[in-house]
Amino acid sequence: MKAVLAAWGLDGAELQQLSSGLINQTWRVMHEGRETILQSLNTQIFDPVLHEDIAAVTEHLAHKGLPTPRLVPTTAGSLYADVDGGCWRMLTVVGNRTIERVEDLADARSGGALVARFHAATADLEHRFVNPRSQGGFHDTQVRMDQLREALDAHRGDDFWDETAGLAARIEALWASLAGGRELPQRVVHGDLKISNLRYDDADAIALIDLDTLARGTLDAELGDALRSWCCLAGEDGEPAFSLDVLGAAMEGYASEAVGITDAEWDSFVPGTIRIATELAARFAADALNRNYFGFDPALGSGRHNLLRAEGQLALAEQIAAVRDEAQAVVAAARS
Repeated sequence: MKAVLAAWGLDGAELQQLSSGLINQTWRVMHEGRETILQSLNTQIFDPVLHEDIAAVTEHLAHKGLPTPRLVPTTAGSLYADVDGGCWRMLTVVGNRTIERVEDLADARSGGALVARFHAATADLEHRFVNPRSQGGFHDTQVRMDQLREALDAHRGDDFWDETAGLAARIEALWASLAGGRELPQRVVHGDLKISNLRYDDADAIALIDLDTLARGTLDAELGDALRSWCCLAGEDGEPAFSLDVLGAAMEGYASEAVGITDAEWDSFVPGTIRIATELAARFAADALNRNYFGFDPALGSGRHNLLRAEGQLALAEQIAAVRDEAQAVVAAARS
């Protein structure tokens, strides 16, 4: 780590490895009373060129007066350091609190307001995103359905094939009931709005972190991914329990700061939540056969753990679909 810290002139800094983060390894760095965050970027998943996108968006947010983590340039003026083949970056610290699950409706309300401020602040951002993962297709649900079918065709005879095939039939049936036109405006989106990617300063959500998925996209996927995560009280590995109360609080917060959101976008949030949960079910089901997911419980093994995840996301999608009209009414009430 000495060579890494030397790239920022931080010889002798104190390091504390943080437990959060499934993809990038993260450390807290203390040097002469200043705290920063050091991360090792997983280049099997992300291209270091994404730092250009992070720099552009965070500079725009800071110009608008919004708190945001900023990349700390190396002593050579680079956005990141290449040390022994690894990609390392340093970020400023924002906020004092991270939550892993919504347990207080006030957190959901404040989080929704923060997301709306982010969308409003970036509405006039003129930037061509260069991250290869931002070039479209990440939330192309039909692509995920095709990949699931390909996995089933490629792994006949697998120990989990019968269970996965049964799940796939339900996943495909639900997707068929959702498929339709989604001609929505392209906006700057965060791309991974799980609640742990929001930083709070005491009671207030003040900044989005984990910015490797910044892109242009549509709000049905952006808010759908947030809501399927925030409103599912059991997390991805437990029995799903979709909370209309959390949905209402998050939407009240979003409505309080939203600017220029179209009627079609408001109407897309609940269907988008069902769609993203269905999409994730397809991804996890394919991963159960392909054995290529980046994180799993070793006690269960990749196949079984991802099958459980697929079952959980599908059950969540079916649960939301069953209360779709009620959920739409909750969103409409929050908006008004």
